[in-house]
Amino acid sequence: MSRCNNISGMLLVDKPSNITSFKVVKILRKLLNVKKAGHCGTLDPLASGLLLILFGKATKLQDKFMKKDKVYTSSFLLGTVTDTYDFDGKIVSVKEVSNISIEKIKNLLNNFKGEIYQTPPMYSALKVNGQKLYTLARKGIEVSRNSRKVIIREFDVLSFDKNIVNVKIHCSSGTYVRCLAKDLGDVLGCGATVKTLRREKIHNFDVKDALPFENSNDLDKIMSNIISYETLIGFLDRQP
Repeated sequence: MSRCNNISGMLLVDKPSNITSFKVVKILRKLLNVKKAGHCGTLDPLASGLLLILFGKATKLQDKFMKKDKVYTSSFLLGTVTDTYDFDGKIVSVKEVSNISIEKIKNLLNNFKGEIYQTPPMYSALKVNGQKLYTLARKGIEVSRNSRKVIIREFDVLSFDKNIVNVKIHCSSGTYVRCLAKDLGDVLGCGATVKTLRREKIHNFDVKDALPFENSNDLDKIMSNIISYETLIGFLDRQP
């Protein structure tokens, strides 16, 4: 297929776990044979859910969509701490979990709502002096990271059973759910790590409307699901 320079818009994809966001973009860019493509916010390999992928001149809108709020559902395993704050990392400690109730967790979550400051984890794609933090972390190098303000609009417990807390989080761009798990574990005194993470929404875009990744080789389905550049411009113009 010749290069489709006229493809310009956004595709909503439901990314599965165990694949990088970059790989999803690479697969679609190759299939569509477009020169420019990029996503609007990395999902960790462990994470699944909504990935917004822009093509052609729509990539100029990337920063605008990256700044939109996100909604996640996640499960935290209490009593276990890893070096990455999720199950992609190495376990560094395991503690017994006792005297913790769902009511206690709900009360503690109120302390995380509103404007808070987070220190980005070493295992992240954030760059310091031109180098990605996870590249340094894999070499055993830890560098100083500046904390940054994020906004947690909702942080609610969905259920708690057998040391697993299932939560729903509505947060601003730049929030690390893994850090929320770590910080909650620290406050509880037993440690915690992310077991599962799924992005449900990015602003008004919902994963329910996304193309399942298993259909990412179906050109007809992809083309029928691309939101045009003009529609995206109209969408941004209507938003506050």
